[in-house]
Amino acid sequence: MPSTLQPNLIQLSNKLKGQLYFDNLYKSIYATDASVYRKIPLAVAFPKNINDLKILIDFAQQHKITLIPRTAGTSLAGQCVGDGIVVDVSKHFTKILSFDEKAKTVTVQPGVVRDELNRYLKPYGLFFGPNTSTSNRCMIGGMVGNNSSGTTSIQYGVTRDKVIKLETLLSDGSETVFKPLNKDEFYKKCKGDSLENKIYKTIFDELSNQENQQEILKEFPKVSIHRRNTGYAVDELLKTNVFSESEEQINIAKLLCGSEGTLAFTTSVTLQLDNLPPTQSVVVAAHFNSIQESLEATVVAMKHNLHTCELMDKTILDCTKNNREQIKNRYFVEGDPKAILLLEIKATTDKETDKLADLLIDDLKKHNFGYAYPKLFNEESEKTAELRKAGLGLLGNIVGDNKAVACIEDTAVDLEDLPAYIKEFSAMMDSYKQQAVYYAHAGAGELHLRPILNLKKKEDVSLFKTITTETAKLVKKYNGSFSGEHGDGIVRGAFVPFMIGNKNYELLKRIKYTFDPNTIFNKGKIVDAFPMDESFRYEIDRKEPEISTIMDFSDSQGILKAAEKCNGSGDCRKTTNAGGAMCPSYRASLNEKDTTRARANALREFLTNSESNNKFNHEELKTVFDLCLSCKACASECPSNVDVASFKAEFLYQYQKINKPSFRTKMFANNTKYSKLGSVFPPLTNAILNTSISKKIMGIAKERSVPKIAHTTLKKWIKNNQSEITPKSLKGELTLFCDEFTNFYDVQVGIDTIHLLTKLGYKINFIEHEESGRSHISKGFLDEAKILATKNVAIFKSNINKDNPLVGIEPSAILSFRDEYLRLADDKEAAKSLATHVYTIEEFINNEILVGNIHTSQFTSNKKEIKIHGHCHQKSLSTISATFTMLNLPENYNVTIINSGCCGMAGSFGYEKEHYDLSMQVGEQSLFSKIRKFDPKTEISAAGTSCRHQIYDGTKKVALHPVQILKQALI
Repeated sequence: MPSTLQPNLIQLSNKLKGQLYFDNLYKSIYATDASVYRKIPLAVAFPKNINDLKILIDFAQQHKITLIPRTAGTSLAGQCVGDGIVVDVSKHFTKILSFDEKAKTVTVQPGVVRDELNRYLKPYGLFFGPNTSTSNRCMIGGMVGNNSSGTTSIQYGVTRDKVIKLETLLSDGSETVFKPLNKDEFYKKCKGDSLENKIYKTIFDELSNQENQQEILKEFPKVSIHRRNTGYAVDELLKTNVFSESEEQINIAKLLCGSEGTLAFTTSVTLQLDNLPPTQSVVVAAHFNSIQESLEATVVAMKHNLHTCELMDKTILDCTKNNREQIKNRYFVEGDPKAILLLEIKATTDKETDKLADLLIDDLKKHNFGYAYPKLFNEESEKTAELRKAGLGLLGNIVGDNKAVACIEDTAVDLEDLPAYIKEFSAMMDSYKQQAVYYAHAGAGELHLRPILNLKKKEDVSLFKTITTETAKLVKKYNGSFSGEHGDGIVRGAFVPFMIGNKNYELLKRIKYTFDPNTIFNKGKIVDAFPMDESFRYEIDRKEPEISTIMDFSDSQGILKAAEKCNGSGDCRKTTNAGGAMCPSYRASLNEKDTTRARANALREFLTNSESNNKFNHEELKTVFDLCLSCKACASECPSNVDVASFKAEFLYQYQKINKPSFRTKMFANNTKYSKLGSVFPPLTNAILNTSISKKIMGIAKERSVPKIAHTTLKKWIKNNQSEITPKSLKGELTLFCDEFTNFYDVQVGIDTIHLLTKLGYKINFIEHEESGRSHISKGFLDEAKILATKNVAIFKSNINKDNPLVGIEPSAILSFRDEYLRLADDKEAAKSLATHVYTIEEFINNEILVGNIHTSQFTSNKKEIKIHGHCHQKSLSTISATFTMLNLPENYNVTIINSGCCGMAGSFGYEKEHYDLSMQVGEQSLFSKIRKFDPKTEISAAGTSCRHQIYDGTKKVALHPVQILKQALI
């Protein structure tokens, strides 16, 4: 930052009702979006109201800087990066302002999430049609800026088709509304001296010129291509009543759609809505032996009134094999197809959809297209949609520096031209020895094509530009659109003159500089674009720093490359209503700083550019990791499997080498040692720990109830009650892992587990072992955790096998064997082998149910209502379905899985006084409010000890471990 601007930014911050940040952390996490580009901004602003935006516009004019508008930051072309002030409206501009059910319109602020809007509209039978793969976090403002379309465009059109009115701020700070106008209203707007008047007059003068009109019609993409985002949509304005015989009213809002925030700053959007589609759905997942065959089949399939027509190639499909969340959604794949078309048909009845699906399949077979055609109905079809949506993020799973790069992924051609275009494209890629990725919107004539490149290497950067240039020529040959839905941004902005002709480009420049004479709105996009082969995330041909870690990140070629797997797709910004658990702190704060993406970006930034001997020794990293609950949701829900919990543990370990941990941190890390001391005389220990003075000394929130140490440990109970743990009949055996939480605090859970297993006929083996190390891992005490992991692996490796698995009660403890131990234990091969025979108690019982060793007749026929809250580590590393199956054994138990995310406790996190409020907010958002609505007789099941304590502190309701509920049901 120029030192001369520092005082000015401080003054600007004082003027705003919202927030302004210009520290290194915020600038680093806003330097990138979902593209390949990186530009360090001057500052990041979170305006709270329209007046704040006016202040920012005035500041930009005074100091000749640019404002970069941003919502979810999922831009693939670099629209959201720049060296000015990033203006993030995603936090405060989030209101639905008005809704007219009769007119089927809604007015929203730009920070409203697309799926949240549709949840609001659903009870009225209406929805906003454009549906991007990022719909659970992308926002209406961004969709307008990009003129987004997504999977449903073949039925419902693109965002431009739905925008009725935009309320905006122009570059002089004036408030201007763009909406449909008749001729007289338009001509009236052309008169006067205001900036708005000058804009209307310029548009009239430029587009009424016959030579300009002919040039636009000649050079712009075919009108049959509804995904047309190259440059500004002046061709759309030519179709209106001012410039043609059409009765369509002119609406400058259409021009702003797809303008990427370069013309005005939008403060509200009025949208035309559609009736909800038919309720019954079937997806025909047509399998093909080649990409070319699938595209030829697309032309046939599109004659069947499809609602979506989406392609996934082998590269994408193979990525799903390694993703914990998506592997369950690919169950329908038969053989090893080179491509699958997801062809969706909707109707009012299952019978009708089935009939229409059969007609489609018959047509494909008649043309000899495809080899398998599984039909997926309703919920099954939703799973395939999730699989397809994960495509962008899944590409980030490619290990190493070679990545599927977004540069030519947005080309759209006429559907009839698609097979020929792709044939030529593939030949061109072959000439560069490139295996591209093909997926997405085949039915709309747009495939997201991506070359595999290493943009850290000079030769691949050169190829990046060459391939993009050659593809532009090919798209132009077919009179297509180089940008279909992702926008021009940086990556395609420089190609606008070639794609639409220099005369048209000069026209666009005149329009841009009428709207924005001093380029204060998103400089370097569409007009006078930044070079597409500069300002990458990574320095070219730079020797990468060597980062030594105690945890083994070799599966990603090191921790730096593990962080680089984050491609910015922003799945971590999805809301609580979207389901899942990622990312709980962001859901509570709505701050980008608290996302998985921000943490990965910050780690990448400082590990790459720090000149410190200990590259982890930065307060910025401490800040960005502070609110990470280590819930592990990112390890499964992030399509790129970016495991921030492991990053945090490693960071804390490295940071604490120089910055000594506090007494509280040591106390929590060494919880087992102190619990052992406390168990000598539990009544005194419990009395002392629950006093306000003790809580204050320990830094524990005064509102918290400190867990009480049991009067006897589980290990002592086992030793003293051998007669109670001998089964009458033998169905199998297992070794029980006596974790430290169950041993000292939840002893009754352990006793109930032993009684349950014994009565069901299982021999339980007990081996003296170490604690799990969970507390050490969470606090970054990895030297100690490594010792424990190594010892436990050595203890169990020769005793545990498929006939004698290791079974645990507390999810976070037992699942360490399947997760962190693989990174920590000295004997990696033994750790991997052992992990294959380690189960949660729910998984073990579920497996025994499946083989017929446990059955319904062993349990009560009484009725009971049970609601399951799953532990975060279970959701990420195991499955909640095992708990569901297990608790459904009693025939009259009605079991439901609560659609809850993280409970907010996260081990010691929720006890720490500075984290208490956030912890309770997380719990309230995803869990407490639901539990309070349950019938008082409903049983709450929660496997995690932290979860049970959090539920009690938040609702005063006692939750039970699922084995306790099942044990009570034994006959």
